[in-house]
Amino acid sequence: MLELFEMLFIGFVVGLTGALVPGPMLFVTIDGTLKKGWTAGPEVFLGHAIIESAVLVLILLGMNTLVGEREMSFISVAGGIVLIIFGLMTIRGAKASAEELHGQDKVVSNSLIAGIVTSASNPYFWLWWLAAGSALVLESMKLGMVAVVFFIVGHWLADLGWFTAVSVSFSRGRGMFSPKTYRHILVSCGLFLILFGGWFAIG
Repeated sequence: MLELFEMLFIGFVVGLTGALVPGPMLFVTIDGTLKKGWTAGPEVFLGHAIIESAVLVLILLGMNTLVGEREMSFISVAGGIVLIIFGLMTIRGAKASAEELHGQDKVVSNSLIAGIVTSASNPYFWLWWLAAGSALVLESMKLGMVAVVFFIVGHWLADLGWFTAVSVSFSRGRGMFSPKTYRHILVSCGLFLILFGGWFAIG
């Protein structure tokens, strides 16, 4: 039983170190929070968890050994283009979103899709899971599937905790932002997504 809680702890620490590094998920969380409130964080996490679940199944089926350098290059370019488009859409809608936020309580924003897109389009997400992540999963498999579950639950608790904390913090500050400040923050999020996309595509 002690070994299972050790896997839970390892999963949490590994998940937290990854979540704390600024990346596309952070910026779509901020963007979604300003548009719809604190629930954006958990929704982004849920989209992220859906992709991670699929990757976990692939690892358990041994598919991680089939992804080579050519496949990773394709993921980098395709993912970079998707993030650039996502960033441009964020910038394009920044002015309208800022105006609507001060005219109504909620603005339609699909943070679940944002979590899926930013995870699936991030080549470093795939690289980590197909290398370090797969090694940790396969190591926990030696203790059985229950250990794998404990590891992934620990990993998800870290992600959920961090992105919920971010969304709650920004949600509480929404009322203090002017439409101009909203717009600048949303544009900044869009620019960061474009920069990440360009970096991924040419990296």
